[in-house]
Amino acid sequence: MTPALTLRERSETEASRLPPLLAFAEQLAGTVLLGDHGRRRAGLGDDFWQYRPAQHGDSRRLIDHRRSARGDQQFVREREWQIAQSVMLWVDQGASMRFASDKSVPQKQERARLLALAIAILLVRGGERVGLTGTRLPPRRGNAQIIRLAEAWTQDADADYEPPEHRAMVPYARAVFVSDFLGDLSEVETALTKAADRGVRGVLLQVLDPSEELFPYQGRTIFESVGGTVRHETLKAGELRGRYLERLAERKAKLQELCHVTGWQLGLHHTNDSAQSALLWLYRALDGGRR
Repeated sequence: MTPALTLRERSETEASRLPPLLAFAEQLAGTVLLGDHGRRRAGLGDDFWQYRPAQHGDSRRLIDHRRSARGDQQFVREREWQIAQSVMLWVDQGASMRFASDKSVPQKQERARLLALAIAILLVRGGERVGLTGTRLPPRRGNAQIIRLAEAWTQDADADYEPPEHRAMVPYARAVFVSDFLGDLSEVETALTKAADRGVRGVLLQVLDPSEELFPYQGRTIFESVGGTVRHETLKAGELRGRYLERLAERKAKLQELCHVTGWQLGLHHTNDSAQSALLWLYRALDGGRR
């Protein structure tokens, strides 16, 4: 097979995956109301937002005398904040994310991409700028940016675990990292530390298959990484359960500690649970983490 033909087949395969991802993400995003997300907050701008009672320390220039004349209380006229927030996204493309323990549940990667694209759609609708971490796709608005994100997330990495990208983080932006976080945690620590140094706050969303949480294996079992780099056979898989669950708990505790130190939030999602509930949590976590 010629290289040109191979490239064409790969391009056609990736293109065929794009429409379903976009359609599902649009549908999922449509289940969440925008509410007060996006630009709807007090700040410097031209558009009227709301009246609020005057407080100690407010400048007299801010008092709206026409509204205050209607009663005995003074009111301040607030304008709507018009500086769009940049949100940097990273979705783990490593081979470990292509794992699914059963045909009834999606691959971790499929769910991670769906949630990331759906939150990007919500943010763009709210007036925010979204992009990828690193230099590949800087934050922008618009539907064209959503398509660029979807295209970027059709490309798989060969390595079992992909480290988080932490270059070119926009100062004081927000960020979303979606992964199983089963790889080297020192890479995650580096990324979050560098982000915190630039005033970036965000959310880690850990996506796990239900079998990775429960370890339901017994008897003779062959464990093999999706990328094929690790293989372990045992006759007594049940005896490994206690040690596995202990190490998983330690990893979760380490992630929680990293988030606590750097001002990020940590969420956990299982692929057999509702994608809508995960998106709603992610949406609220980002909204609560604004500066």
